[in-house]
Amino acid sequence: MKFIGEIAGLATSFFFAMTAIIFTKTGRMVGSQVTNRLRLLFALIYLVVINLVLFREPLPFSAGSSRWIWLSLSGIIGLSLGDAFLFQALVSLGPRLGSLLLSLAPIFASIIAWVFFGETLTPLQITGIALALAGIGWVVMSHEEPADTPHGHTRRGVIFGVLAGLGQAVGFVLSKQGMTGDFSPFQANAIRMLAAAIFIWIGAVIQKQASGTITEVRKQPQVLWLLALGALIGPVLGVSASLLAVQHAEVGVASTLMALPPVIVLPISYFVFKEKVGWQAIGGTLLAIIGVAVLFLA
Repeated sequence: MKFIGEIAGLATSFFFAMTAIIFTKTGRMVGSQVTNRLRLLFALIYLVVINLVLFREPLPFSAGSSRWIWLSLSGIIGLSLGDAFLFQALVSLGPRLGSLLLSLAPIFASIIAWVFFGETLTPLQITGIALALAGIGWVVMSHEEPADTPHGHTRRGVIFGVLAGLGQAVGFVLSKQGMTGDFSPFQANAIRMLAAAIFIWIGAVIQKQASGTITEVRKQPQVLWLLALGALIGPVLGVSASLLAVQHAEVGVASTLMALPPVIVLPISYFVFKEKVGWQAIGGTLLAIIGVAVLFLA
């Protein structure tokens, strides 16, 4: 199917935009770290069921060792470390600048894929990426954060934000290497999610935070429904779509199309939450759309 990678990249942004709204709410209820641990656990359960139904095995044990190595590293770096750095950046810098630094991921991904795996982009693709990223940056910078948004440790926050973008980029590139051929995104996602969940829960046990996770959920058991919904939309459908995108499109193009959640959230904020949208945000959205159109033309 033509443009399957690009369409999957756009679908990823839509899923991630929806899950960002859900996980923002759960993060305020039980904290970002608890949200992160439980979303991975729920996602792994979903993926085990999906793989049982589709492939008659809970995990892709029949996949070669090289796939397991590439995809496990991708899960640990992209889903565990990358997201952990992102959460720290959001705390230190606020959502506006944190999201802006995360949009560096397509640039990092393009450079890594070019240097290590010889993946090149055409001038038209580079133009489309530049336009889309400029539009995303314009939208993010036009958003005014509430006066009570926590800030502090700016230099450390910038470092965490850059590391978050780098972690996501490395995760994308490693995923592409682990999905050579015709490997199912659901199987690949299961390997990544298993590695990420094991890594992050071992860290929680070492830091003696595992019991605290259970305690927080007991205080607000209703959060489990939101976490279950968010895990299905984001880590399961969204991440699987992202793997399909990097499998069938250049990493730089796919990661750019996956960086559009700030643009997609804009009309949701306007029509659903009745938030005001300025002309800068509208201009940035149009510029991002032009960039996406150029990528499809390329």
